Amino acid sequence: MSVARTGEFGLIARVTARLDVGPTCLLGPGDDAAVVSAPDARVVASTDVLVEGRHFRRDWSSAADIGHRAAAANLADIAAMGAVPTALLVALCLPAEVDVRWAEELADGLGAEAARVGASVVGGDMSASPTLTVAVTALGDLGGRPPVLRDGARAGDVVAIAGRLGYAAAGYTVLSRGFRTPKLLVEAYRRPQVPYGAGPQAARYGATAMIDVSDGLLADLGHIATASRVGIDLCADAFDVPDQMRDAAHALGVDPYAWVLSGGDDHALAATFPEDLGVPDGWRMVGHVVHGGGLTVDGKPYKGATGWDHFR
Repeated sequence: MSVARTGEFGLIARVTARLDVGPTCLLGPGDDAAVVSAPDARVVASTDVLVEGRHFRRDWSSAADIGHRAAAANLADIAAMGAVPTALLVALCLPAEVDVRWAEELADGLGAEAARVGASVVGGDMSASPTLTVAVTALGDLGGRPPVLRDGARAGDVVAIAGRLGYAAAGYTVLSRGFRTPKLLVEAYRRPQVPYGAGPQAARYGATAMIDVSDGLLADLGHIATASRVGIDLCADAFDVPDQMRDAAHALGVDPYAWVLSGGDDHALAATFPEDLGVPDGWRMVGHVVHGGGLTVDGKPYKGATGWDHFR
């Protein structure tokens, strides 16, 4: 059955019936607006948009996969501020001929990813559109802590990573070449494994700056370097390149470090910490903050692409 036959309000009813309400949601879908608790009295908010053909393809990913990815992209931004996600608002624009089951499975993916952090989908909007678009707004709570910003890195700090790098970019390359294996890489592109808890952990530990790696490590660390007016030098040997990634890179004629250093969509977290503190459990040190500006790898400028740009 198409969404046109179901109708807007029928589709809303079918989608919202599949969504569970988390502990921070005081009033869920069904009224003019939702009500979400804000114990900290401050709300962290972030929005991201996924457009078919630009950010996802339905022949590469299931609706549930796309739901997981859309939620993860926003929940990771909340974690990168040192906050705990509490709620998602979702705006869905889709062609009238799309099967209603696709929208239901998208909701399943969104809800399941939000549930990983105790959050829930609390409302949104729907519209007909020739281009399928999923826009998500995430809300979060700081738990009494100051947010971890991009402008706090200082020369002498160490740079550390929590989560995976290069897996999703490798999976994207594999899919774009017409292959469906290695499964490890393809599934990483379809459903990122985000270290949500590492964000609040880093905030409690004393992180001086932090960012979600969505567009590529070099590009995103470049934002920290610019905001903090420092330079960042990475050590190539500090990065783990698994055998399946090396084998896929060899088969496809790609440098695996291009995936690791400039690939996005894994939503790892990158942060800086005072050197005397070290790094929290689960984080790995990959470089240092230095005087000056810009990004270097092993003391030299990186010659390849640094990350994703929506307008290039």
